[in-house]
Amino acid sequence: MSDKGSGLQPGYLARNITRRDLLKGAAAVVVGATFGPVLGGCGSSGTTTTTTAGGVGAIKMGGHLRVAAGAGSAKEDLNIHGPALTTPSMAMRFNMYDSLLEFDQAGVLGMALAEMLEPNADGKQFTVRLKSDLVFHDGSAVNADAVVYSFKRILDPDNPGLAAKQLRGLTPNGIVKVDDLTVRFELEVANAIFPEALSAYSAGIVPVGYDPKAGDGAIGTGPFMLAAPGDFQPGIQAVFAKNPNYWRRDSGPYVDQLSIIEFADTTAQLNALLGGAADYCQMIAGAQRDIATGAGFTLLEAKTGSWIPFTMNCMAKPFDDVRVRQAFRLIVNRPEMIAQAADGLQWVGNDMYGPFDAGYPDLPQREQDLEKAKSLLKEAGQEDLSIKLTTSTSVSSGAPAAATVFAQQAKGAGVTVQVDEVNGDVFWGDEYLKYPFAMDNWGTRGYLAQAGFGSLPGAIYNETHFGETSEKYVSLVEEAFGTVDDAKRNELIGEAATLEHEEGGYIVYGFDMQVDAHAANVQGAEPDFSGLASAAGGSRYRLVSLA
Repeated sequence: MSDKGSGLQPGYLARNITRRDLLKGAAAVVVGATFGPVLGGCGSSGTTTTTTAGGVGAIKMGGHLRVAAGAGSAKEDLNIHGPALTTPSMAMRFNMYDSLLEFDQAGVLGMALAEMLEPNADGKQFTVRLKSDLVFHDGSAVNADAVVYSFKRILDPDNPGLAAKQLRGLTPNGIVKVDDLTVRFELEVANAIFPEALSAYSAGIVPVGYDPKAGDGAIGTGPFMLAAPGDFQPGIQAVFAKNPNYWRRDSGPYVDQLSIIEFADTTAQLNALLGGAADYCQMIAGAQRDIATGAGFTLLEAKTGSWIPFTMNCMAKPFDDVRVRQAFRLIVNRPEMIAQAADGLQWVGNDMYGPFDAGYPDLPQREQDLEKAKSLLKEAGQEDLSIKLTTSTSVSSGAPAAATVFAQQAKGAGVTVQVDEVNGDVFWGDEYLKYPFAMDNWGTRGYLAQAGFGSLPGAIYNETHFGETSEKYVSLVEEAFGTVDDAKRNELIGEAATLEHEEGGYIVYGFDMQVDAHAANVQGAEPDFSGLASAAGGSRYRLVSLA
């Protein structure tokens, strides 16, 4: 990123990251008002790759990069502010749009379309100034009017965008145009992680009158653009042309054309790479690593904070009893599940999300304890428990395998688990967020951002409903959101995470090690801590050149 860290302000935004932070990976998505150069990357513990990005002199311009992505859907669209039904559609959007701020591949939060962000002292006002001379794909100017329009569109009460819940404290009336390049966000309540919300891909900036459903109306500022409406075929593929007016003049895009092609499963994806129909394959399975390398392809690996949890609905029987939730967490043999269900392509979790957050508590690793699990179930009157576990390959290609492993492990505690594998249309249908026991898939986020998405009452993906059962938890998270002091906020996050670890509804058995494979002529791909768009490279295809 050519302007990494530019425009960052002192005060509570300026925090030095120590070597310990870097090694721990704690700063990778440290939420709150500390960001930009105050956010350290994953360091040596974050990402690894077998590729070597070519120097500027080695970059060859032009060519057509063909990416083999996962399964799509005929319902997917390119509306940057709406939910992404599929991971391919997320990858498409990520290459078409930009936000005001962004996390780079190492987890450092800095400027994107904005050249400056200035907060006030209490976390209730943030002023953003845009870079000058920015243009959209259609050649129109990126200005304050576009920013105001974009955020009012996100906050439309009749049709709120995906980022609306992250923009905590902001109302349409709080979006104020100061001048042609400056916008002030006036929040009703303090939001220490508001800068992180401005970096969400779903908070992308669009032109006034944006209508992605109208022909060529899917217009952003990203490195790639649709050359014609027919270039996007939902559930099949999208073909993009290089944006000739991309604002990062010195860092891509290098290829002239990008195709993101959707395949039914990982076997079909890899076969496309092996057969020469694709140059880059997203998210290969662990068992495919030797096949890919044996055929001469290169692997790109990233240690991410992405997670595929088991979700226990704290408002539904039998999980309305905390003892049952505690027992189920003790059923899991995590290393065994990772080895059997993910071919080792995960690292061990401890029933808490946000592992790179500076407030992530250092608690003893939870291990399988079947006798304790049986004791808790007996206390709860559930010693002969039988339960249905709903899962789907649309959650993750490995989710059904993990569900099967859990069912086998549960027998040791006297629990009978019926694995109910359904297709994506069923899983994400009317019962989603209501299942007593199911699975899900989340990307890398800081703790507070994730809590706002999934754990608080009213969260858009409130699948465990833990917040409805614990006033103390809600109070801790609410206080943390409004706390701009780093140390105090991290302390509150630690308390909230500990409470969720002991009483909540998530079984977080592991985090993803994401692996992509690509041809030898693909250069410049870099690992990404986020797992964004289900790709080890974060779908940052602007960085790729073809030798």
